[in-house]
Amino acid sequence: MDEEFLAPGDFIDSDAPAVVDFARTATVGTADEMERALRLYCEVRDGILYDAYLDFSDPDHFRASAVLRAGRGFCVGKAALLAACARALGIPARVGYADVKNHLTSPKLRERLKTDLFIWHSYAELFLEGRWVKATPAFNAGLCERLGIAPLAFDGRSDSLLQPFDAQGRRHMEYLVDRGAFADVPFARMLADFRALYPAMGERLEGDFQAEAVGGGNG
Repeated sequence: MDEEFLAPGDFIDSDAPAVVDFARTATVGTADEMERALRLYCEVRDGILYDAYLDFSDPDHFRASAVLRAGRGFCVGKAALLAACARALGIPARVGYADVKNHLTSPKLRERLKTDLFIWHSYAELFLEGRWVKATPAFNAGLCERLGIAPLAFDGRSDSLLQPFDAQGRRHMEYLVDRGAFADVPFARMLADFRALYPAMGERLEGDFQAEAVGGGNG
């Protein structure tokens, strides 16, 4: 196993004291590595609120310890936090990305971006029982339930990537291009791509994403 998947990074800062404490506290009483991974997934998915109203030029929104401190973040920061927590407990972890169509968004954000294509949507990959498994902790359960979308589960043995349909059977999310896995968040590359595709991205949107979000279904 490459040491880079266990070592702290700039954004997957698994040595940050708050990250270490969060990971250890979240897994108190667990019996083995698999149980610890599942507990971490739920704690990051539901304990850190999903929020896409961010200033995407600020690297702190991509950094595990800063997302933990804020108690909210978007998919990239939450995946980085899950990977950092796993590394803090000795579980090899990395982050992966894909471009997706439709998404859990809001009318305000969709109007700002002018597209239903979301690039660099992020998940974490954990090395469990001898293989890499994808886990996506982006959308907290409370938000999903409000929108009629089942929270994304993770069993530690099969990839957990997306909810393709909502409760009414409408298309919710579709993976278009997998960008692969990285040892740390490729912030500079991501920011350049964001600015190219979303020229009106601008500064942080005002409002409460948790209250304003809608499902990505297009019927």
